[in-house]
Amino acid sequence: MSRPVRLAINGATGRMGQALLGLVRDDARFNLVAAMTSPASSRLGQPVFVGDDSLCFTHGWPGANTLDVVVDFSGPAGLAEALTYCESHEVALVTGTTGVDASFSQRLASSAQRIALLRAANFSLGVAVLTRLLREAAAALPNWDLDIIEAHHNRKEDAPSGTALALGEAAAAARATSLAESAVYAREGRTGPREHGTIGFAVVRGGDIVGEHLALLMGQGERVELAHRATDRSIFARGALEAAHWLSGRTPGSYDLDAMLSERAGR
Repeated sequence: MSRPVRLAINGATGRMGQALLGLVRDDARFNLVAAMTSPASSRLGQPVFVGDDSLCFTHGWPGANTLDVVVDFSGPAGLAEALTYCESHEVALVTGTTGVDASFSQRLASSAQRIALLRAANFSLGVAVLTRLLREAAAALPNWDLDIIEAHHNRKEDAPSGTALALGEAAAAARATSLAESAVYAREGRTGPREHGTIGFAVVRGGDIVGEHLALLMGQGERVELAHRATDRSIFARGALEAAHWLSGRTPGSYDLDAMLSERAGR
């Protein structure tokens, strides 16, 4: 579209929300209409940008015909509110919120019949490319052993990371199996020979590592290593804004970053 994309950020006072605000302020592709936060936020009613009181953090959604897309990094409850708004006003939704249950995942799938919806656990465009490469490599080398090694900062609570699991799921699907059937999450003691077709995971936690993912495909006498290393958290916000700009104005449906990359590559 020729005019700037009219954007709302849901979860604007969180870490990702703040990163998005820092980028969108100087991005001519967007017109920031609303910065949404929870009703309990201490920043509710305060200016979004220092020295400019024209836009304040709010919990009240804009009226009809004022938004093109919502970018959501809030939480399950915040995402539910955003989804209700987007469905009611036919607004596209980009979300990186995780931790939703199975029933809400089904609701999201149903919503994609009415709005353009893009979900991702990781908005790094480099990780999206890594996923594509791993999918192709796993399919081309179906008999090779595969391990995924990931490293994050020492405050991360879940393991393996959601990105590592998504990589494993992509590789498993490329080999016509599932992660539930093939994943090995721990090796200790006398484990015996490796079972054919398994996908191993190893986890590192330490320091301030932003995020590193390494996929090892190991054959006889050779191996393929596919890696991505994040050194700046802003890459996730950049990817989310790229997705928002791409998704705006699209017909209802369920989209992902791979679809965006495929279009860019002319596939």
